[in-house]
Amino acid sequence: MIRIRRNDFGVLTPPALGAWEPSRTVTVVIPAHDRQETLELTLAALAAQSYPEHLLDVVVVDDGSATPLRLPDLAPGRTKLISSPPGGWGRAWAVQAGLDAAAGEVILVLDADMVPHRHHVEAQLRWHHLVPYAVVLGWIDFTAADAPPSPAEVRRAVAAGREADLFPLAPHRHDWAERIIAEHDGLRTAPSSLVSRVHVGATASYPAALLRSIGGLDTALVLAEDTELGYRLTQAGAAFVPDPEARAWHLGLPTAMREHAALKRHNDPYVADRVPYRRYLRTDPGRQWLVQYVDATVPAGPYEDVRATVDGLLASSLPDVGVTITGPWESLDDGRRSPLRDPDLDLRLIRATFEHDPRVRLAAGPAGTGAPFLLTLPPGWVPAADTLERLVGHLEEHDLGALLIALEETATGVTTARLDRTAALARTALVAAPGEDPDDVLDAVFGLEWADGESWGLRRRPAVYPPRRRRPSEAALLAARHERELALHRKRVAALRAELAQLKREAGKHARDAARWREKAETWRREAVELARAQDRTVLRRAVRRVRRIAFPGG
Repeated sequence: MIRIRRNDFGVLTPPALGAWEPSRTVTVVIPAHDRQETLELTLAALAAQSYPEHLLDVVVVDDGSATPLRLPDLAPGRTKLISSPPGGWGRAWAVQAGLDAAAGEVILVLDADMVPHRHHVEAQLRWHHLVPYAVVLGWIDFTAADAPPSPAEVRRAVAAGREADLFPLAPHRHDWAERIIAEHDGLRTAPSSLVSRVHVGATASYPAALLRSIGGLDTALVLAEDTELGYRLTQAGAAFVPDPEARAWHLGLPTAMREHAALKRHNDPYVADRVPYRRYLRTDPGRQWLVQYVDATVPAGPYEDVRATVDGLLASSLPDVGVTITGPWESLDDGRRSPLRDPDLDLRLIRATFEHDPRVRLAAGPAGTGAPFLLTLPPGWVPAADTLERLVGHLEEHDLGALLIALEETATGVTTARLDRTAALARTALVAAPGEDPDDVLDAVFGLEWADGESWGLRRRPAVYPPRRRRPSEAALLAARHERELALHRKRVAALRAELAQLKREAGKHARDAARWREKAETWRREAVELARAQDRTVLRRAVRRVRRIAFPGG
């Protein structure tokens, strides 16, 4: 079987339209509610498809129309009309009813306001002949035509290949979807968490076996069913192929374009609960969700080991983590036993610790809840608060399928943990041949890396676990209060001592300054005395010279 790496369907070479011989059967499922007029145009276009008529049948599902729908004369030869069964309503309910009634190997869902071009079915089905895990998306042109042509005109135009001239092209497109496709080389290089976002469902085809293996549509949803289905198909290993040659007209603008804000307001809570990839919708701390982002599995073992590991996982910086502790829980009974020497004591203590925590499941095997990431961690190893977030971030950054994490090497081998991408495991199961090493296949279709546990914050649990949190006695509380008061007094004494030392340093500095000034003053005094004496001697000499001149004139 051809192996598509991630979503790079470029390894497939589809045949040119009209230049190959189809062999797979297809059932076109059309959910319809009060759509008689547009339904007739849809069926007229299907009656002129290039895909062999003997390989195509149509199931129209009337989803409780006020005036019951009827099949027109102009329709494919093998078209039947059924009513949605009681117990539900909405598009998902109707599509599921059509899936249950479908006989084709491929299911092509087409809304009742779509007019497909002549090669619409053929363009999609050619991919399904190459691999059994492709989800093919048609290309939609919008028209706001108020006066559509008749079914006969549509039939003639499609048969002649002139369907492009049937309607005026409205200035609207699924710009966001086409932008994602264009920015990622036709979706071939899109990361795994993004590819299903372009699944809008108005025209898309699925391998019937793959669609049934995931349980079909979520019939609890009346909107957002396409978003949720695309997510689950990704987890089942599907590759998404948008084909611009599988064109179809959309008659009028869809709700998503006419009432975008109202639709988003309605859909966001349902999408947040079911699609963990929409991280921006899960910003509320402490919330729990229907589908977790990471499902962790911890095998039962010594009580202290299991508790330390599970406690670490539940304290993760990722808010949406679920834990399954696997073990023989059904073997525990309530019969008489020695409580302290019970051979199943560790199992009982684990159950007593976690059985009422809604984030923890006690089961015989992994949960299989549909989370996009699966962690297996042996008991006794404790992750740091950000370990899971960092590991998942690394897997997402490089779009890897798995990380094998070496924890320690012992005489018996290497103890490992493992983080898997659910989509990669599913793709591996779809394409692996009997006897192949699954990890070799996984590496080929998504990529596998080894990592060192310590560098990601995984360490052995503390020697004493769990830590004790018993309420202290009154004497202990009094002693603790006195100890706090003593510590406060010690801080105050230390501060006063520091202040006194500072004052002493300042006083010493002042004393040294005073001594220096006294020295300078004495020096200046001596200098003044010497100056005075020198001045006195000068004056005396002058006086003597005057006396001599007077007493001994001419002498």
